[in-house]
Amino acid sequence: MNHFTITNLPLTGLKLITRQSMGDIRGFLSRLFCAEELAAANWIKPIAQINHTLTAKRGTVRGLHYQDNPLAEMKLVTCIVGEVWDVAVDLRTDSPTFLQWHAEILSAVNNYAMLIPEGFAHGFQALTDDAQLLYCHSALYSSELERALNVGDPRLSIPWPIPIIELSIRDAEHPLIDANFKGVRL
Repeated sequence: MNHFTITNLPLTGLKLITRQSMGDIRGFLSRLFCAEELAAANWIKPIAQINHTLTAKRGTVRGLHYQDNPLAEMKLVTCIVGEVWDVAVDLRTDSPTFLQWHAEILSAVNNYAMLIPEGFAHGFQALTDDAQLLYCHSALYSSELERALNVGDPRLSIPWPIPIIELSIRDAEHPLIDANFKGVRL
């Protein structure tokens, strides 16, 4: 039995993972990760880290974060409580979709996850209070290689679905893309 349906999204390598739940009157079981099945979506590295976030207020935006080489990372992002508008931005300099973005609604109800390849930035907006995400990462976190884009960058023109009511000072101060921006070389 397959536990996932893998759908290609408009940006090369970006995948929507739909989990199959098995349940009865007691509740349900939903597999969060399966190395064998996700290899078909190009996840071939071990999980290096799993993170859990809580975003308390509807309208809060986090992101757009990524890591540079040599620790560029894949992420498998799952919403386990509430609902988010999840955004991935292609930063691969050799990609035909360089600086294009795509978003999906992830929720505890729809059982979707976004598989984000190496060389992408990631962010999201909470569409409900108390939204919780689980992230599987293919590389360890490195503060020296952490990078980010500004969520309001006019070059990206991301139309956040509801007004942004909360944004960390750090995320608000991320730079805008300029002529010197090199993207990520994989």
